[in-house]
Amino acid sequence: MAQKTNAQERVLMKGNEVLAEAAMRAGCRFFFGYPITPQTELAAYMAKRLPLIGGTFLQAESEVAAINMVYGAAAAGARVMTSSSSPGVSLKSEGVSYMAGADLPGVIVNVQRGGPGLGGIQPSQSDYFQATRALGHGDYFMPVLAPSTVQEMADLIYDAFDLADEYRTPAMILADGMIGQMMEPVQLPEERDPSTLPAKPWATSGTHMERKHNVVNSLYLSPEKLEETNRARFERYEQIKEKHQRAELMMCDDAEIVVVAFGAASRIARTAVRDARAAGIKAGLLRPITLWPYPTKAIDELCEGSARAFLSVELNMGQMVDDVRLAVSGRASVDFYGRTGGVLPTPEEVFAAIQKVAAGLEPEAAAAGGVAGGVLPHPIDRKSTYERGE
Repeated sequence: MAQKTNAQERVLMKGNEVLAEAAMRAGCRFFFGYPITPQTELAAYMAKRLPLIGGTFLQAESEVAAINMVYGAAAAGARVMTSSSSPGVSLKSEGVSYMAGADLPGVIVNVQRGGPGLGGIQPSQSDYFQATRALGHGDYFMPVLAPSTVQEMADLIYDAFDLADEYRTPAMILADGMIGQMMEPVQLPEERDPSTLPAKPWATSGTHMERKHNVVNSLYLSPEKLEETNRARFERYEQIKEKHQRAELMMCDDAEIVVVAFGAASRIARTAVRDARAAGIKAGLLRPITLWPYPTKAIDELCEGSARAFLSVELNMGQMVDDVRLAVSGRASVDFYGRTGGVLPTPEEVFAAIQKVAAGLEPEAAAAGGVAGGVLPHPIDRKSTYERGE
């Protein structure tokens, strides 16, 4: 059983269950949620295990109810989490905005499925905009971490709780149905004693006749006070952007073409990059681990080095590619390749996309208007005339 292992042992576990086990080891003692495929195993695991360690699991009557329970537990100073999949996370968006407005920490897990609407239960990355452009109304952001392995499911949920507490903000794990459902060996993190976690003097946990009442609230009737509060919050966001950008680089030291992919798409892109190297194409992989803050520093370094082109590979119609464009800022070409609706691209398709980008870098091919290498099996082209240099 996972609960009997120590930090040095490796166990075979499903991604969704690892998220639950690691959250409890990180000190989470409250979970409120509602079942939806493909993340239901996470809630089921919590339902079985959390009461055994003195925690509280509650299946709410709806996603809206669940996120407001998270708000309440967070206001009382607890480490608390909720999880869902794409449509359910949309329903939680108002409550997440309220948490951000009240400066409350908490972790939201989104194991994405295809959309829009009910879409399908297959893996997708179509919630990127929703997660990175603030989940809900108002001026705010939140840390968004994107695991690409089951091991990272365990590691990053620890980081999410720590970031949430340090900066008093909601934080999100943005996974997908593929990583949530797959099983891999994982080394579980050490258990934390919740009583040893940093104190939260702002929490509504009772005065004990020692201090004034704390008030947790997101309503500011004075526009000047709301502006002051928002500006202070954005100062914390700048600290997060400065300190907590994370990315993995593979074969990028001399890469002329940098494939950018996260989560499940990065696993496919990794194989395609190796195939490109074998074919003599100087390709590399940049895998964002933090989607917000986006790893712009890594892109800056690549643009200052050998990178001449970037290729964003995603499980959607093109969302992260906009952040790649912003970070590149005209210093290199930016292309996109994606599959959507739960269809996963093959390494061969991504390799063909790399070949097409490589052909575009050759003066002869550009002059002739031709394309060397393979034709994309299923192209989705979102390049603008600005990127083409037209």
